[in-house]
Amino acid sequence: MRITSMPLAVTAYTATSALGLGLDAHLQALQQQRSGLRPNDFGPASLACWIGRVTAVESTSLPASHAQWDCRNNRLAWLGLNQDSFVARVHSAIHRHGTSRIAVLLGTSTASIGATEEGYRRLEDDCRLPADLYRPAIHNPHSLSAFVASVLDIHGPCQTISTACSSSAKVFACAERLIRLGVVDAAVVGGVDSLCDSVLYGFNALELVSPEPCRPFDAARRGISIGEAAGFALLERADALPEATQQLLGYGESSDAHHMSTPDPNGAGAELALRDVFERAGIAPAQVDYINLHGTASQKNDAMEAALVARLFPSSTRVSSTKGLTGHTLGAAGVIEAAIALLALREGFVPGNAGTRSPDPACTPHFAWRNEARPIRIALSHSFGFGGSNACLAFADTRR
Repeated sequence: MRITSMPLAVTAYTATSALGLGLDAHLQALQQQRSGLRPNDFGPASLACWIGRVTAVESTSLPASHAQWDCRNNRLAWLGLNQDSFVARVHSAIHRHGTSRIAVLLGTSTASIGATEEGYRRLEDDCRLPADLYRPAIHNPHSLSAFVASVLDIHGPCQTISTACSSSAKVFACAERLIRLGVVDAAVVGGVDSLCDSVLYGFNALELVSPEPCRPFDAARRGISIGEAAGFALLERADALPEATQQLLGYGESSDAHHMSTPDPNGAGAELALRDVFERAGIAPAQVDYINLHGTASQKNDAMEAALVARLFPSSTRVSSTKGLTGHTLGAAGVIEAAIALLALREGFVPGNAGTRSPDPACTPHFAWRNEARPIRIALSHSFGFGGSNACLAFADTRR
């Protein structure tokens, strides 16, 4: 049976990454094609690579009332929540719907594991965590969502989704289901992932980390640059705020389980997710004006995705990756790139494919290598995670 997604109003959203704090900083960086990547200066023994670091995290502190949640990931979440009047917009939604009728649905791949790493580095003689880190609330995968629900004083369903790089795209799908089925009337969705040794050394062990700034879809690309970010969006029934001009039209998901860390070379799983979003959103490929690609700058992801675009979309569809600006923010990538797609819709421009020097010959004329001014009515965002966990989101601007 065909299931059609319920269009949802995107009534607020925000992004914090190496590009800066909030949407204005991101828009300026996108317009200037200014990268936030820098030589790795994270950790006591920094790897020779480039990272997308949010410098304000070190100078951010949580209020005393939330001290039990303190860790890098939750400080980054706090920093992100306090941009673009996001908390005030959520409080307005609480006034409309009630605190128990709003869900908190967040994606992360590592949560606050950085604090756990520190705890193990500083184990006391009896093999106990040091007193300042003996806080069970932060040493579990649900730390982020529980912290955000506490900060926002939301008492509806609270869920953490951890499906690698698709995590904070899949939260949009979860929100649509809960709202369509009448479980809630609105949802705070998003994702946060912060730099930590497990991520940097883990991806380096997989030989996926580039020693230079990443170059998505470049013929000589050498791998990913890891970043950190926090992004959030507020989704509500479209009739709750009819004046809202941006909507989540639908989503597509698939799980091909081709390999633990390598996508299916033919893009079978990614194509399933795309066909799912076409059906749920009731759109055709020719209606898509812009796609923010997953575009990690790894050899196999980019080859698969370039072939997928060539196979499914007309040349009028413009595509690009923005990870050359932000780095790959892992569990936060889905929401950060959704925010970039929404900015492209709002401002009427296609962000250029940052970082590329010599385009891969496999790339077709779909690719926007530089910024392009053009009206966009429908934009997609691709997120393809480890283990074959794929998600695609479709957004629309109702003014066009």
